[in-house]
Amino acid sequence: MAKQKYVIGVDYGTDSVRSVIVDTENGDEISSAVFYYPRWKVGKYCDASKSQFRQHPLDYIEGLTETIKQAISKAGVSAAENILAISIDTTGSTPVAVNEQGVPLALLPEFADNPNAMFVLWKDHTGVGEAAEINQHATKFTTNYLKYCGGIYSSEWFWAKFLHILRADEKVASSTYAWVEHCDWIPFLLTGGTEAKDIKASRCAAGHKALWAEEFGGLPPEDFFTSLDPILAGFRDQLFQETYTADQKAGNLSPEWATKLGLSTDVVIGVGAFDAHFGAVGGQIEPY
Repeated sequence: MAKQKYVIGVDYGTDSVRSVIVDTENGDEISSAVFYYPRWKVGKYCDASKSQFRQHPLDYIEGLTETIKQAISKAGVSAAENILAISIDTTGSTPVAVNEQGVPLALLPEFADNPNAMFVLWKDHTGVGEAAEINQHATKFTTNYLKYCGGIYSSEWFWAKFLHILRADEKVASSTYAWVEHCDWIPFLLTGGTEAKDIKASRCAAGHKALWAEEFGGLPPEDFFTSLDPILAGFRDQLFQETYTADQKAGNLSPEWATKLGLSTDVVIGVGAFDAHFGAVGGQIEPY
């Protein structure tokens, strides 16, 4: 009898994370599980009057662990040996400040309750002023750096949020090595990454929210950012130059996570992407 081949999809939404185990031969759903973020559920670190919506990385880590373990338990423990890969999607842009080791600052004791050190959820609009500045600033360049994101930069996106956090919190700013999307950080976590420079950036996220394009040679040049605000100096080169599509491998499941989840280190971890984009693929979108 041929060995069954299963994959796990992990979908991070606004209120919860869901994991599903799927049979690769026929697309059948074998099992699934849902975890509601406990800190988010009680409104921690958020202030709707300021359009501030932050999520603690522990909500994401606990949800990842619980939903995968529950889904495996429902499928039967024997199913674990048939799981070949895990891929992640998240809301976006939902970035976070990390240190040189790639650790979100909120996981460090000194920032444990600082909302500025947490993931800035897609619907956080605290960077609305910064987004307006980016839109005005972009008109000063002969290259149209906004051409691939609809022509108008949003307060829900990568650079507006980063600039806002850097300006709002000097302590966070001085401890930040890089600014990382949620969909890039979870694969880095699962593969046991220890250096922020090794985080594989999703082309889906970078191209749509962070102004990355092959035509520009990657991100816009350093002077685009430093002339916007000198506080951004140096970060461009600490972020990413290369990006990766979601059919590529971020790495293998680390020994620590393999033990935690009851899986093998042979399990492949895919490069992440955004929920709406993966949803379009799942809905069988085609060119044109």
